[in-house]
Amino acid sequence: MDDQSIEIIVAEIAPLLNGRGPGKIFQLGPASFAIDFGLRDQGYLFLNAEPATAGLYLIKRRARDLEKQSLHLAPFAQTLRKELSQTQLQSVEKDRSDRLVRFKFAGIDELGQKKSADLIAQLTGRSANLLLLDREQRIIQRARPTKVPGQQPGEIYRAPAEPNEAPPPARTSKLHEHLRGRPASLSLSEAADAYFTSLHQQKTLADQAAAARASLRKKITQQERLLHQLQQDLASHVNPDQEKRLGDLLLANLSTAQRVGNRVVIIDYFADGAPTIEIELDESLTLAEEASRRFALYALSKRAISQIRTRMAEVTGRLRESRAEQESLEKELASGQQLAAPLKSVPLASAGGSRKPVQKIPGVRRYLSSDGLEILVGRTARDNDHLTFKIARPSDLWLHAADYGGSHVVVRNSNKKGVPHRTLIEAAQLAAWFSQARKDAKVDVHHTERKFVAKLKGANPGLVRMQRFKNITVAPKEAGSRQ
Repeated sequence: MDDQSIEIIVAEIAPLLNGRGPGKIFQLGPASFAIDFGLRDQGYLFLNAEPATAGLYLIKRRARDLEKQSLHLAPFAQTLRKELSQTQLQSVEKDRSDRLVRFKFAGIDELGQKKSADLIAQLTGRSANLLLLDREQRIIQRARPTKVPGQQPGEIYRAPAEPNEAPPPARTSKLHEHLRGRPASLSLSEAADAYFTSLHQQKTLADQAAAARASLRKKITQQERLLHQLQQDLASHVNPDQEKRLGDLLLANLSTAQRVGNRVVIIDYFADGAPTIEIELDESLTLAEEASRRFALYALSKRAISQIRTRMAEVTGRLRESRAEQESLEKELASGQQLAAPLKSVPLASAGGSRKPVQKIPGVRRYLSSDGLEILVGRTARDNDHLTFKIARPSDLWLHAADYGGSHVVVRNSNKKGVPHRTLIEAAQLAAWFSQARKDAKVDVHHTERKFVAKLKGANPGLVRMQRFKNITVAPKEAGSRQ
């Protein structure tokens, strides 16, 4: 607020406030307050010491609206209410040389003794502040912390040694022009209130636009990353038919194969001329067992390819929608229109799940696997207990480091189609990382569906038993992306 604007506002409000006692105080921000002086139709005295929008004027608001908007009273407001009780405002004066306004209060305390206090509204840019002074001009309390000499509690108040930089000329000029050019039906305070309300709305819209852009950029980046990972997964299953072909050949060569160590020479009956080919296999496996392994890989790859392609189509569709949403947002902002509604950050849902707002779960670390599935990690024993028996669903995957104390880990499995192997590994790595075996090179991790985990009767929180489980060995690692 510029010097001239402060001067004409003070000239308008001083006659209305003088002789009145302050009543209820509403804290509307970290350093902004509304004080009831019993003006009724004229409203409440608004004092704002936020550096970017520092100012004072009267605001017309309903008491219940101020109640809804107000924060819990900070120490400054509590001290202000205490020290100004049973006082009346004697005068409101603006400093001639700077943007300082002094409110002088006087009254009688409970013991019948005279009391007085001054409230300084220091509307000086970065050093803007509200300070409450006693009769000796010693600072009792301040609204904003500061290191400026003469502005510390217990010190004799001194104005800033040099006036802080003036507000930007454009803003000062606009405010002053706005006050001078106001309709005759508006008071100076009403015009100032409208001006700063408009600035606040513009900033809010700008913040919403920035948040919307950031949200969409994050969502698109996550979707692009997930799509790239799915493409890599698909590339790793390029030829499942080859596994079936080798399995068939191994069975056809059970009696004729020539085996040396981990290599076996067989006849390729499916190729022209039936040439011999060499296959590498585990020395501990028979040819029939190796054939079964190849058939299992074939079946797994066929299922994986189908699932990956389905998920790629879903992610591609969501990515197309997000890019269209981004383009629409930019057109809307470029046209100068207001956002139809505040855009909120929408988290990227798992590739196979539905989109739901992320809810904060106390005591739980949240990760996103490379496959886009949510992984939850408990912190304390009680958090583990809450996560396993209050948050996790029966079909979710549950993991815990074997033979060591540590976090319960839950993989959300909303589609009930099973957890991809890569997500299983990442969740196991997290279970190992958040356990007492973190420093070991390899850690055994038990995993099972949550429905097979039960509490031990009378045991401490976090202690459970598993009806059945499988084991996986991994290196401890903080895998996936932290959310």
